[in-house]
Amino acid sequence: MEVAGCSGAGQAGPASKQSIREKIWAHLEASGLAEFPRPVHHRIPNFKGSHQACQAIKELEIFDRTREIKVDPDKPLEGVRLAALQARKTLLVPTPRLRTGLFNQIVPPLGATKEILRKCATSQGVKDYSVPVGLDAKVKVDLVVVGSVAVSEKGWRIGKGEGYADMEYAMMVSMGAVTEDTPVVTIVHDCQVVDIPEELLGDHDLTVDYILTPTRTIKTNCKRLKPKGIIWQKISYEILGKIPILKNLRYREKQAGKDVTLQDEHPDFPNASIPAVLKETAKTENTRPHTGTSPTHVGHCSAGNDSLSAKSDVPGAFTTVYVGNLPAGTRVSELKSTLRELHVTPLRLNWQGAQHRAFLDYKDKVAAESAVSSLKGLSLGGCTLRVELAKNQRSKGQVEINRNPAPQGK
Repeated sequence: MEVAGCSGAGQAGPASKQSIREKIWAHLEASGLAEFPRPVHHRIPNFKGSHQACQAIKELEIFDRTREIKVDPDKPLEGVRLAALQARKTLLVPTPRLRTGLFNQIVPPLGATKEILRKCATSQGVKDYSVPVGLDAKVKVDLVVVGSVAVSEKGWRIGKGEGYADMEYAMMVSMGAVTEDTPVVTIVHDCQVVDIPEELLGDHDLTVDYILTPTRTIKTNCKRLKPKGIIWQKISYEILGKIPILKNLRYREKQAGKDVTLQDEHPDFPNASIPAVLKETAKTENTRPHTGTSPTHVGHCSAGNDSLSAKSDVPGAFTTVYVGNLPAGTRVSELKSTLRELHVTPLRLNWQGAQHRAFLDYKDKVAAESAVSSLKGLSLGGCTLRVELAKNQRSKGQVEINRNPAPQGK
């Protein structure tokens, strides 16, 4: 492999994605091109000249036509996020590691100054000036901007090895946010433009249409097809557990009749096993008696207020999730089945169907937040559920929701 513009970066022996990454990272550090945050190893590397490369996006005709743009949260893409905000584009940024959902929309305050817009474009600004965007949102992304560790002039791309950019794109395809014609741009230093053997690419790998560097704009004319959605056979239970929104998307696609068999379930992996946490959930569901006081089944069917009794057969502290806007006629068995499908079965389910709501108790806040991420945007009977953490006040004898139940509707 010869690395364009990087003297002394040649290599002997067969290339692999990881060997290419390591050489790029090492060269950026050794040549003084690396910028904060450092070291750049195991990151989408920031580099000297990144802002200049980002500014080149304003010269692309496709940027002028763009109304809604998705830009990864990596530091070297900060200039693109700023350009999008300055041009009054709708800016979507993926949540870090997809822990709490898919996108956040950056919403600057009214009358934002140039300094405020610069802050909005930073990682802290993404936290301070954003609102979540759920799977049900009518998102139509006109332009996708991703970070890269290495990219070839043919459009082959290598990320930092965790697969989040590929996953984000596949999820956007599945939710109808992008089409095969949606252009993909990456921003890199000239020395990150390298020869990449096509055989290193898989069918899940995202390719790019434009490469912007501090000195060049490269149109790749890439003919390789981009991912057409989530390839469930390459997703493990472990990944499903780390990315809660994947559970929601998998449930939707299963309901639509698609094959959502996971890698661990695939017949080619007869010895693969379900993780212990999911085994325990299944075991609990299969062995616990179906009684009205069972922790995983119906608790108190209490009256129509936003408090419920603190009486509980679940020992110790736990965190409660509120599920509202349940459509009339919904049965508790439907909700329980959905929770099992999404692998977010609670320790206890308190059903209040007459008030169109339910309360789900989880062992801790992490489990509860995972459930919220998995359930957000989900529809039952044509109604989009309202899902949020309840204000836990069990020590005072109640769990409260600080607003009235949501009205019926889609």
